[in-house]
This record gives sequence, C-alpha cells and structure tokens, in this order.
Amino acid sequence: MFRRVLTGSMAGAVLEWYDFAIYGVLAAMVLGPLFFPSDSGIASLLMALATQGLGFFARPLGGIVFGHLGDRFGRKPMLVVTFLLLGTATAAIGLLPTYADIGITATFLLVGLRLIQGFALGGEFGAAVLLVSEYGEPKRRGFWASWPQAGAPAGTVLATAVITVLTLTMSEATFESWGWRIAFLIAIPLLAIGFWVRRGVEESPVFRQAQAQAAKTSKSTSTEKQKSSIVLALRRPRQVLHGLGQRLGENIAFYIYTTFVIAYATTYFEFDRGDVMLAVTFGSVFQFLGMISGGAWSDRVGRKVAMLIPTGVLIVWAPVFFWLVQFESVPLLWVGVCVGTFFHGMLAGPEAAWITELFPTRYRYAGSSLVYQGSSIIAGAPAPFIAIWLVDTFGVGMVIGYLVITMAITFIAVATSRETKGVDLEKIV
Repeated sequence: MFRRVLTGSMAGAVLEWYDFAIYGVLAAMVLGPLFFPSDSGIASLLMALATQGLGFFARPLGGIVFGHLGDRFGRKPMLVVTFLLLGTATAAIGLLPTYADIGITATFLLVGLRLIQGFALGGEFGAAVLLVSEYGEPKRRGFWASWPQAGAPAGTVLATAVITVLTLTMSEATFESWGWRIAFLIAIPLLAIGFWVRRGVEESPVFRQAQAQAAKTSKSTSTEKQKSSIVLALRRPRQVLHGLGQRLGENIAFYIYTTFVIAYATTYFEFDRGDVMLAVTFGSVFQFLGMISGGAWSDRVGRKVAMLIPTGVLIVWAPVFFWLVQFESVPLLWVGVCVGTFFHGMLAGPEAAWITELFPTRYRYAGSSLVYQGSSIIAGAPAPFIAIWLVDTFGVGMVIGYLVITMAITFIAVATSRETKGVDLEKIV
C-alpha cells in the first residue's frame, strides 16, 4: 500500500503542479495581451503576473478549509476533491474566449478560474506530503517525503516541455492565436489518470490510529478535538513562524529561477523564448534531482544541516546568476538556471519531512497547510511581480538584494528551529 500511496501522491503532485505551472509560464508569455490588453507591453505582463498571484491568495483559504476537513475526516478524501477542482479549472481556461471576443468578461472568468486553481492546490499539497510521511519508514522519511515535494519541478518539467514542443512546432502567430490552449486542455487526460490513481489510495495509518485513540479519550479531550485544527495550530505559533520563515526565501527562489527568468531574459535581453524555455526545463530536472538528494541527505545529517548549507549557497549564487544572464549567452544562462534550481531543490527536499515533523497528528494537516499556503501570500504570489517591478524601476541590483535578504531570513529561521529528524509522528504532542 505504501507503494500505491507514493505513486498516487507523486503522480497527483506532478499533474497538479503541471496545471499550476502552465498558467505561470503562459502568463509570462501570452496571457497578458490576450486577457489584459494595454498600450504598454510591460503593463500587460505585470497584470498577467499579478493574476498569477491571485491564485496564491486563494491557496491559504484552501489550506484552511481542506486542512480542517483533512484533520477531521482524513487525508484521502481531500486528495480526490482538490485534484478534481484543479484539473477542471485548468481545462476550462483552455476553452475561455479572450478579451477580443467578449471583452472584460473574459478577464473576470480567467480571474475566477485562477482563484479555483489556487483554492484547490492550497488543500492538495499538504495532504500528498502528509500521506507519504505518515506511511513511510521513519528512518527514510526525508527521502520518501521529498518525492511529492519533487512534484513541483516534475510538473514544471512537463509544463515547459509541452510549451517548448508547441513553440517549436508552431509559428509564433499560431501559438499566440490558439496553440497555447492545447497546454491547458492536456489537463483533461491528466485529470482522468490522476483521479484513477488516487481513488485507490488508503487512509494514513497514523491518522486512523489517532482517530481511534481520540474515540477512547475523556470528555475533556473530546471537547478539544471538536475545536478547529487551525485554531489548535495557531495556539502554538512558533512552529508556524519557523515554517513560514523557512519557506520565504525558498519559495521566492523557486519563482525567480522558473518563472521570473522567462520574462526577464526575453524582455530585457536578446534571448530567444525557446532557448529560455529549454533552460528552465533542464533547470527543473536539476531541481528534481536536488530535492530527492536533499531529502535523502537529511536522513543522514539531519534536517537543519541539510537545509542550511544549500541556503548559504543560494545567497552567494544570487548575484552570480544575474551576472551570468547579462552576458546574453545561452550556455551561461543554462549554468545560472541549473545551479540555482539544483540548490533550491537541495533546500526544498528536506522541507517536506521537516514541516510534517513540526506538528502533531491532530492538527498536522492544518499546521502544514498554514506554512505551505501562508508562505504563498508573502513569498510565492508577489515574487515574479515584485522582481519585474524592481528591475524595471531600480535595476537588477534591487532584485539581487530582494533574493539575498529573503534567503537570509530562511537561514535564520532554520538555524533557530529544532532538529526533527527521527521523531515519532504518533508521539508528537
């Protein structure tokens, strides 16, 4: 059953992050003029990226709703419901008429579907990580938990690979006219596959045991159990704050190296769009490898050391990356992106097990969702928008400072947290 859980969680994470990544990539490529027409190309780009951010603002709401329900009724039902919501919303975007067809209504519909995407992803990711962590062998929890975590770069690889094939096989005019829709409509077969895989997953044994124990407890404990798991998680804010701090720089680095770089390299330098997409695709492969390696490494050296070292490397790499891009050399762009994404993966890989181990079973889903999705508001949502605005207004130096400062906050958050490697998930209180 663990193999089924791992396959279902990983497959679902890949497919859902594909859905989410497709919007991020196309927002930086074509969605601006199609749904947010403006006399200024930069203004259309900023509005498209801002709409991408709206999905992030819906994610905490999804985390709260599904986190509470997941701690009350189980992880598995949330996996199925959130997956159906996200896949359906993504396919619907591929069928939307543009601003030229129905005017401002197209913009509102796109925003609405984007909010549904964010709401669904807000509840899904925590459940996928928790199921694998609660099923997996404790001594290798870092390694196993890193697999659904690695669904993000794997989904990005799939998304950028699809768009790369489309851009290489179509003229630019054809792609901007209707070719981009294919990337969204691919969600339909992916939705069918993912739904079939996840239906066969059984509930977490750790959750089932916690439910059985709760049924035997005293009346006072039963009263506490009825309280929202979100409230229980917020009563101990230290774990949530450590998690948010760790996710701050990590989340921003992810979107700098996978989304912002597309707009930055093609708008401010003479890079071909296809070359940048290939760099991001291969960078995501390195990110995937980094996550799996980082998760396994954390089982040997501990979560803190495994996250502190790549955080330090990313602080140093930030100015180097932007220096390499300015040479307008495709090989140097590849080096900059692949090194950055690999060490981001090394940081993010142990994160999945670490966040899981911060919280007890009775509010683990809610607590981890607060961390994952709360960071989406302060980090992931505004990151591409802020970076574009900073470079357009003040120059690249401010973007470097933005990345370095947030990574320093991540370093402090990890350094001041407790080591969680090897904890018994059933005994955390």
